[in-house]
Amino acid sequence: MAYKIKSAECTVCGACEAECPNVAISLKKGTYVIDPAKCTECQGQFDSPQCAAVCPADCCVPA
Repeated sequence: MAYKIKSAECTVCGACEAECPNVAISLKKGTYVIDPAKCTECQGQFDSPQCAAVCPADCCVPA
């Protein structure tokens, strides 16, 4: 299961994009989105999803 970004709450700070080890986060139409085909929830790399860990708006959530 991949994570998603709640676009209405996203502040477009870019913290999540820089932390994603799978390059699954990109800027599209003025907000960040997570490609579910690339998102592994950081399993095997980190103890928790890095996007959620660094998001100041808490808008990176399980899909």
